[in-house]
Amino acid sequence: MIRIAGQVISPDKHARIALQRIKGIGQVTAERICRQAKVPADKPLSTLTDPQVEMLRRLIQEEKVEGDYQREVAMNIKRLKDIGSYRGTRHRKHLPCRGQRTRTNARTRRPTKRSKVVKRKG
Repeated sequence: MIRIAGQVISPDKHARIALQRIKGIGQVTAERICRQAKVPADKPLSTLTDPQVEMLRRLIQEEKVEGDYQREVAMNIKRLKDIGSYRGTRHRKHLPCRGQRTRTNARTRRPTKRSKVVKRKG
């Protein structure tokens, strides 16, 4: 097992796929990091030499990943809420922000509905 940016990565996965397991690194960033480190993106991490793995670690340290990335996203959402924008309001109400319909879909984004308890007479 290889540990990069606080994330344990499986050595049998290809370098490009393995790097995407780190929060904040997507397809494009993983490709760019592999290119800069001169690491073949389609080779498993177990075939890489120690200097190549160290180069990957160094390049990933320059990116905003894991905690720093999540903190930046949270601060962006907080800023939207504070300025009272439409997107901030949608975030505050736990509704979709990007124009999706909410009448029938958005089940994972909408809060659960609380059923009202009706007291019976008598």
